Amino acid sequence: MTRRFEDIVAWQKAHQFVVMTYRTTRAFPDFEKFGLCSQFQRAAVSIAANIAEGYKKLSKADKLRFFNISQGSLEECRYYCILSRDLGYIDEATYQQLVQTILDTSYMLNAYIKGIVENNAITD
Repeated sequence: MTRRFEDIVAWQKAHQFVVMTYRTTRAFPDFEKFGLCSQFQRAAVSIAANIAEGYKKLSKADKLRFFNISQGSLEECRYYCILSRDLGYIDEATYQQLVQTILDTSYMLNAYIKGIVENNAITD
């Protein structure tokens, strides 16, 4: 049982991805500051923020809705990784590292969701 959202492994991975995203987008061209950088960062933050928000929701349906939003943001970020690579803003190694963190986060979040779905009692 977790006592706070920071104990959720999926949130830890998501937070790691947010930090990686901010560090990576720092090197993007200045003209992308309000374009791709902003979109990429906002989507990355959405992953971890929705896990945190969903954690304290009381109903199973509310929890799952927020976690599903996180999953959508994960896929959005996966696209931004592809776009960043294809535009030459990140190299293949950085792309692989970002995408692997996305996949790990998604896996952990899916496992957490499965635990909630299979458990009749709502616990933190």
